[in-house]
Amino acid sequence: MMANRNDDDSAAAPATRRRVGRPRAGVLSKRLITETCLRLIDERGTEAASMRAIAAELGVRPSALYNHVAGYNELIAGVRELISERIPVDAFEREPWDAALATWARHYRDVFAAHPSLVALLAVLPLAEESVTTVMYEAVIAKLGDAGWPDTHAVTVLVALESFVLGSALDLSAPDDMLDPGPRDDVPRFSSAYRARAALLAETGTRPADASFELGLRALIAGFSAELASLAATGR
Repeated sequence: MMANRNDDDSAAAPATRRRVGRPRAGVLSKRLITETCLRLIDERGTEAASMRAIAAELGVRPSALYNHVAGYNELIAGVRELISERIPVDAFEREPWDAALATWARHYRDVFAAHPSLVALLAVLPLAEESVTTVMYEAVIAKLGDAGWPDTHAVTVLVALESFVLGSALDLSAPDDMLDPGPRDDVPRFSSAYRARAALLAETGTRPADASFELGLRALIAGFSAELASLAATGR
């Protein structure tokens, strides 16, 4: 009987080893890997989303991931693609350029507010070739060009708005009372202004981050409109 058990064990061991490297979900793909990476980033932060951690989450060996992604940089680039797919650009087909920019900015902020850990990571990551993000930018720049923005200024407008949106996404994920000065008496003007704003927002049921975003967005769009008029007047 002992010999039979040893034979059974030795026969089963290779089969067990063969199963290692196969995902519990059944099919390993680049999209599954990048979606798992995004989920781990959301749950544990960017430092926790290593190739080894993703492999462990999927029940495979790390080497299995390299059949689908070249490495960590390509993986993070894939995460950016997942995020960009969730930011609609159809407003640029039906709205004036300034209204379309505002609509796009709101969607952009909401998507990144759901994944705040990605803001710092993706803000400094160069775009990959054939990137979905580049296609999104194409829609923005095409609309700006049709509205009269010269090529020399269109990308600058996009980046200026994008920088504001990403900062606002972080603000949206922060506590509403983050700036509360508390019972201090050495900052009377700030304390008074903070309490006045809090009272107003409580009346309207508006979150502080939303109020700041909408004010900033109106100011940016108004500034862009004034800049475009100035460029048209000077013929630049």
